[in-house]
Amino acid sequence: MQIVTSTDIKEYPLLARGKVRDIYEISEDTLLIVTTDRMSAFDVIMAEPVPYKGVVLNQITLFWMERFKNIIANHVIESDVNNYPAPLQPYREQLEGRSVLARKAKPVMMECVVRGYLSGSGWKDYVQTGTVCGFAVPAGTLESSRLPKPFFTPATKADLGEHDINLTEAEARKHSGDALYEQLRDISLAMFNNASAYASSSDIIIADTKFEFGHVNGELTLIDEVFTPDSSRFWNRHQYTPGKGQPSFDKQYLRDWLEQQVWDKTPPPPALPKEVVERTAQKYFAAYKLLTGKTLTVGPM
Repeated sequence: MQIVTSTDIKEYPLLARGKVRDIYEISEDTLLIVTTDRMSAFDVIMAEPVPYKGVVLNQITLFWMERFKNIIANHVIESDVNNYPAPLQPYREQLEGRSVLARKAKPVMMECVVRGYLSGSGWKDYVQTGTVCGFAVPAGTLESSRLPKPFFTPATKADLGEHDINLTEAEARKHSGDALYEQLRDISLAMFNNASAYASSSDIIIADTKFEFGHVNGELTLIDEVFTPDSSRFWNRHQYTPGKGQPSFDKQYLRDWLEQQVWDKTPPPPALPKEVVERTAQKYFAAYKLLTGKTLTVGPM
């Protein structure tokens, strides 16, 4: 198993290189998705990787997709490198633990965000408007407070380097159509409620998260990552105190460090000190262990 910042698999065409993932076309209906150790924050890719972060993201996603398969189908075909096509075997050290073969899906062009607590852009929206993406929130609600109920607050899917834009319910319905909007909302809330109850037993609060969906042969399918430290805010239940930002098991630590730097959130980003990289990695591995009860075995840092 290796630290991976970028891949170069010459046997198959590279379809996309995103903020974190490299995607190859294996066949007409199959993709290879490789989750690298690239780190992004505020939609900007950092110069320094977080070692084995991609393995953590991939393994947490596989854990949740297995848990939710009775709620919605997912795109995973295979995650064991031993069962990958022969041309991929020379790359097994790069692919082990951090890749999947997946069904090719037509993406739904909307980020499906669920918020259970008032934080991040939801908190900023509340401070400015008294609402969260059009949802009423009681006056005087403190930062990090639990919301009256989880809110489904989708956002546009931005291109690489651009920022997603939060949508009101009316805007989201117009964007996707009523039937698809309601299907996305109901499935997103079902997964959020299920995961929140499970995580609470592991002393984790899931403050918010985002999902991505696509259609495979016309069937709505869960794709990309699920309840990872990149797509969610995880808080320690025993350290939770409303009225301020919370210590977290996700990249909020990195975002907070970046907010203290002189930086306009456009490339190039500030250089990350070694201790910031190491502390971020520790938070990712801690989240995996708390959620799954397992310890990941990786290579040298």
